[in-house]
Parts: sequence; structure tokens; C-alpha cells
Amino acid sequence: MEISFFTFLVPIIVAVYLAIDAPKHGKNPWLWGILGFLFTLLPLGIYLIKTNRKVAGWIFVALSILSIIGTVAFIGILIAVISSGGAGV
Repeated sequence: MEISFFTFLVPIIVAVYLAIDAPKHGKNPWLWGILGFLFTLLPLGIYLIKTNRKVAGWIFVALSILSIIGTVAFIGILIAVISSGGAGV
């Protein structure tokens, strides 16, 4: 239960942060809030880059891309193990 609560809480925090901070930089708060809730780290990184906080932004973008690559690799390995019957991998 703790993991599901945490995974739901982080997108909400990111969405609220983006929605509150966006008008300060002339950005649409609804757009950034929704993107932040749906995709979490990637829009946060892009937003930080666009608002001249480039170091933090690039860190979030890199973490997001690495997590996507890791997820795709994990799914590929899982499919390979399941399709081979679990033997020899």
C-alpha cells in the first residue's frame, strides 16, 4: 500500500508545482499541470529547461529517459523469458 500511495502522490505534487509556478513564467498552468500529472518527470524537466533552470531540468529529463529505457528493457527481457519457457536465459 505504501508504494501505490507514493506513486500516486508524486504526480500530484509535480502537477501542483507546475500549475502554481507556470503563471509566474507566462506559461499555461492547466497545460503544465495536466502534463505533469500524466508524465511526471519529463514535463517537469522540460518546464525547468524552458524557465532557465537548465541543470535541474536536464537531470529530470535524463532520469526520465533512463527510466523509459529501463522499463522497455525489462519488458523485453520478461517477454523473452516467458516466450522461451524460462529455460536457458
